[in-house]
Amino acid sequence: MSEPAPTLSQAAIELLHGLNMVSVATIDPDGKPRQTVAWYRLEADDRILINGRLPRRWCANLLRDPRVSLSVIDSANGYTWIGLTGVVDEVVDDVTVAREHIVELANRYHDNNPDPTSIATFRSQPRLSYLIRITGVYEHFED
Repeated sequence: MSEPAPTLSQAAIELLHGLNMVSVATIDPDGKPRQTVAWYRLEADDRILINGRLPRRWCANLLRDPRVSLSVIDSANGYTWIGLTGVVDEVVDDVTVAREHIVELANRYHDNNPDPTSIATFRSQPRLSYLIRITGVYEHFED
């Protein structure tokens, strides 16, 4: 049985709802760390949704080993950030649903006006979505 997720502070929730990028750290098969930067969304159940295109290595890493570390840095103040540890507890492998997730993220990050060519490309790619249950939180908020 898994431990309950830590409670996110109001400041962490506000940061996670901002239009910041997330740095995603996974583990390669040889044990070396791998990082990527991605769009994300905080879900109503406090899980983090990220989406990736196959066959990217970090995507394969999460399928093999669901442990993940995330960093979200405030785009307005680089000294304000949170670190999260977590585990992928749901993989959305329905390609239609995963493609809609990336379109929703594109709309989120581009003020509902993303490049139509990018949207068409996203809708043609093999994609997966990952829902990450947060297991640890480290906050660094400058006063």
